[in-house]
Amino acid sequence: MLLSLAACGKTDEPAVDTDPDVTEETVLKIAGLDGGYGTAHWEELAANFEAAHEGVKVELDFAQNIHETLRPQIQAGNTPDIIYLSVNSEGGLVDTMVREKQLEDISALYEMTVPGESVKVKDKILPGFVDNLIISPYLDGKSYMTPLFYSPTGLFYDGNLIGEGKTYEMPNSFDEMIALGASADTSLFTYPTAGYFDGFMFSLLNMAVGPEEFAKLMNYDVEAWENEEIVNAFAKVGEILEYINPNTVSQANGEGFTKNQQMVLDHDALFIPNGTWLPGEMDEAPRVDGFEWAMTAIPALKEGGDSYAYTFFEQAYVPKGAENKDLAMEFLAYLYSDEAAKIIYEKGKNAVQPIVGSETLMADGDDNKVYYNIYADGAKAALGGFAAAESVEGVSMADVLFENVNAVANKSMTPAQWQASVVDAVAKIAEAN
Repeated sequence: MLLSLAACGKTDEPAVDTDPDVTEETVLKIAGLDGGYGTAHWEELAANFEAAHEGVKVELDFAQNIHETLRPQIQAGNTPDIIYLSVNSEGGLVDTMVREKQLEDISALYEMTVPGESVKVKDKILPGFVDNLIISPYLDGKSYMTPLFYSPTGLFYDGNLIGEGKTYEMPNSFDEMIALGASADTSLFTYPTAGYFDGFMFSLLNMAVGPEEFAKLMNYDVEAWENEEIVNAFAKVGEILEYINPNTVSQANGEGFTKNQQMVLDHDALFIPNGTWLPGEMDEAPRVDGFEWAMTAIPALKEGGDSYAYTFFEQAYVPKGAENKDLAMEFLAYLYSDEAAKIIYEKGKNAVQPIVGSETLMADGDDNKVYYNIYADGAKAALGGFAAAESVEGVSMADVLFENVNAVANKSMTPAQWQASVVDAVAKIAEAN
């Protein structure tokens, strides 16, 4: 009978191994972007995870064009267990998955204990990195992503030019900054491109109305955008732009942005908004004698008020269709261990996990220690971005909120008109959704 069944069955099926001592290997599939941090840290993390989980094989699929290769795989049902690719990334794959609710609820991750430690994941992650619209895009109290690799933003300057006992005192409020612009012997401000106002504006909006109201702004609440404090925030930016280096706008493009960054190195502008990658990007550029990179949070809107520093962070998640969801959660929890954070920093080209004490990974003299101490020094973290929404033809929040800075700087638009354009765009998106 066995011979008969074999003859009638499919000839391309492998034989079944009946040896009870042979266990089937479980494959955890992780796909992600091969970007600026490389993949060496992922490879070591995978090897360590395999060593701690007998019978588990971690299969890595990383590519610079991962958004192109993943889409057909997911459509064909070959879905990874974990995806590392951030919202707003090239190709819009992640944004589509969020809109179509193709991500698993991973809220339970934050109640898990970090492997090899005695602390829960939620207590290991820095405040604010879970409670935002990126991690919880549906405002339902559940988490669908987990934060990875963060980079604070702020105002960069010459630490030997500005500060206590230096040529210029550090402004602690917008009014003090505007006063510095009126009295300084050089321009107060420049920016690489208007797109760099994302971190600046998100910090400012948090200062204006607080994180809860900021969530309403990011969820296209028209009334929230008409708040008097928001109107005042736009006006304050307009006042700072009165003291911008006059060459900024003409150079604020893909070819000229480094010329604007050079202004700070040459003392042709005191401050520039940017992220922790700036010093490395300008490492070979000339500079005035004694120049020393430093970074501060956006000054408080009001004297004595809170100061915020927006941080970019990347995300990982478990897509619907993943076969090994529980194992995926274990791997994600492992990413917040001290062991993993050390590997990520050393092998991931200084990628930093958003965990308590991450700055201790950096040796004295490591420039990153200055930038990543910004929250330890008292600044509050501003996180998150616009909620996923159906697109509206001819409407771009990035254009109206950030790119219009150029128009305000060259005085073809007033701050009030800028704010009104944002309200108009928000209203159109809210109506469509």
